[in-house]
Amino acid sequence: MPLNYIRLFMVVLWIPLSAAMAQDSLNTVIAEKGDGIYSLLRKQGVDPYMTYDDFIALNENRLRDSLHLYEGMSYIIPEIAVDSAEILKESEKSVIVKESPKANTYDIFGKQYAEFSDKSERLKETVFYLISGHGGPDPGAMTQYMGKSISEDEYAYDVTLRLARELLSHGAQVYIIVRDPDDGIRDDLILEMDKDEIVLPDLSIPLDQKDRLEQRVNAVNNLYKKHKGKHQRLIVTHVDSRSKGQNIDVFFYYHEKSKRGKKLAESIHNTFKNKYKKFQPNRSYSGTFEDRSNLYLVKKTLPAMTFIEIGNIRNKKDQRRILDYDNRQALAKWISEGVILDYETK
Repeated sequence: MPLNYIRLFMVVLWIPLSAAMAQDSLNTVIAEKGDGIYSLLRKQGVDPYMTYDDFIALNENRLRDSLHLYEGMSYIIPEIAVDSAEILKESEKSVIVKESPKANTYDIFGKQYAEFSDKSERLKETVFYLISGHGGPDPGAMTQYMGKSISEDEYAYDVTLRLARELLSHGAQVYIIVRDPDDGIRDDLILEMDKDEIVLPDLSIPLDQKDRLEQRVNAVNNLYKKHKGKHQRLIVTHVDSRSKGQNIDVFFYYHEKSKRGKKLAESIHNTFKNKYKKFQPNRSYSGTFEDRSNLYLVKKTLPAMTFIEIGNIRNKKDQRRILDYDNRQALAKWISEGVILDYETK
């Protein structure tokens, strides 16, 4: 065979071999029954909180509704970031050094989620008050799922904790007004009910509804006066409980006389609309933002605020949105993105 043909043959072989090597270098894994995005990443030794967005971007066409894995499908695992300053050649060290994100530890999130790293300082100098609905002697709406009782307050609290973690990771100062001493963020389908929630700093929650609401109003308003002059916002999270089992989208309420509250609600609402348009193009989004000045917390609290209803716990379709922890994380993340949009668009 002539030498020119031998060289050409070697080049043709080399190209697909290189491509195959590049493909094999990707870290992929097969999803097993029961896997969610977070559990899959954890099993691969990857921090799901830091790599969640990268995982979605790498696997967008392999996910159902942008959130759920298909059993038996192969998924690309994002590369693990270097923990310390990035190692560079000696000649490059004076040009750039990539520092590690700052590590934070908050016991309220539970052992599994207590430690996390900063994502940015986009919410630096902001203050947020987060209230999850009901709690203590009042579980809120209740229903049965797989033969077990589930309640509104447990799921609203889990979303609130996840939201707090998101806001903190962007530099915000966050006050979780209703707190549970032993229930951190939970990745369970059924969140066990209890009645040991308290109100900041360590107040028992009264049985009377008006007393409960007044207690939360006082906690927020006292802190608001302490942080006067800062960008302060209140977010109240509820799980809707319409008796007819009606399927609803996420709704946002504000006070009719609060321009800032309306802007906050509208920013989060627009974020949800855009997410549905991108990830569920065949499904219209019917959630709204509107005035609900008659609600006690909307009427009595001082910071600009939004009151969010994330679904109907008694509706089978909404239960999928509320009970699946990947969905609860997505809700928290989308709310936080709407919060950032509100803050950065003056």
